[in-house]
Amino acid sequence: CMAASSSSPSSSPLSQNNCSNNSILSRKTALVRDFRSSRRRRRRRHRGYHQSAIVDTKAVTIIYVDPTGEEFEANAEVGKNLLDVAHDNNIELEGACGGELACATCHLVFDEEMFDTLDEKDPEEDDMLDLAFELTDTSRLGCQIKIREDMAGMKVKIPDDGY
Repeated sequence: CMAASSSSPSSSPLSQNNCSNNSILSRKTALVRDFRSSRRRRRRRHRGYHQSAIVDTKAVTIIYVDPTGEEFEANAEVGKNLLDVAHDNNIELEGACGGELACATCHLVFDEEMFDTLDEKDPEEDDMLDLAFELTDTSRLGCQIKIREDMAGMKVKIPDDGY
């Protein structure tokens, strides 16, 4: 474009404008092409990450028993706590504090055999359990119990909350 304008001193402003538009267009085209190819590379890497995360997830079945004796099966990811598992499976277990160990509304009662396999209670959990209804020797807060593979088929009782 520059060569054409320098050889002809009387070249029109319209032809110069057309020439500069072509160079702008070619630069834009190159930028778009580079952007699209970088997105494809990023997308490929991103997909691989998510695929491996899905494969590694293990789950077991937990059975929640409500105060009336009705049983609800729940699919529980290993590593999640019992409060989150209940919420993920639409099982009514309040958890008013959101699992922050500031209430006793996720109180659960375990069978003696399973209770003996659980980690020991923290003093803070013990203090919160003092506020729970229908407290038993095998009571724990659901927000403090993490799912393990050996808990498959375990039954936990949701005590009556007094309402």
